[in-house]
Amino acid sequence: MKMIPPRERLIFAMDVADAGAARQLVEVLGDSVEFYKIGLELFMSGGYFELLDWLAARRKKIFVDLKFFDVPATVAAAVRQLRSRGVTFATVHGNQSIMEAAAAAKGDVKVLAVTVLTSLDRGDLDDLGFSCDVEKLVLSRARRALEAGCDGVVSSGLEARMLRQFVDERLIVVTPGIRPVENRPSDDQKRVVTVEQAFEWGADYIVVGRPIRDATDPRKMAESMQASILAAVGGR
Repeated sequence: MKMIPPRERLIFAMDVADAGAARQLVEVLGDSVEFYKIGLELFMSGGYFELLDWLAARRKKIFVDLKFFDVPATVAAAVRQLRSRGVTFATVHGNQSIMEAAAAAKGDVKVLAVTVLTSLDRGDLDDLGFSCDVEKLVLSRARRALEAGCDGVVSSGLEARMLRQFVDERLIVVTPGIRPVENRPSDDQKRVVTVEQAFEWGADYIVVGRPIRDATDPRKMAESMQASILAAVGGR
């Protein structure tokens, strides 16, 4: 595994209604979370970049998850806007030219390519017109992302072991769809793994949202996950 501080391997997905609620949650979580993912819901609520700067001022690591998808020049311009703002990761979702444009413009930001969303299963891919297996699609996109100059991918833990076997170790693997207990029927995440499975199979980071946000005691849940991560990776 890469030399990543264990407590930075947990990325909390800040899926809340507005920046005010996000700040309150950060205060509740305190030092139990060092890394935050801010995505589309917060972007559309207003105050996104003010929240980003507020997190950076508190020395939190930031994952901008807006899945940039547009003509390459526009994606490059969007990624360029994130440089020197304390952003660690940003996501892109597109073809080779889009990934190459994002990588060329990234500066100090690490670009992650989305492989296959963890809310999609085999039936969903059939509906979208992808006839290949999920694993083959993830592997192809990961290889192409690295060739394009991206730093890593967002991928289910179910494919992490395969990525570690067949893709260069430099690839950063960020795994969402983490569930500490059995998945609820109402959950829209389909390809899920536990904390322990994710790291055993090769993830570098995990992204956790609802299990922490909706817990009776979010800080206690985050600390429990941090303990599981430390047990899985040791001091690496």
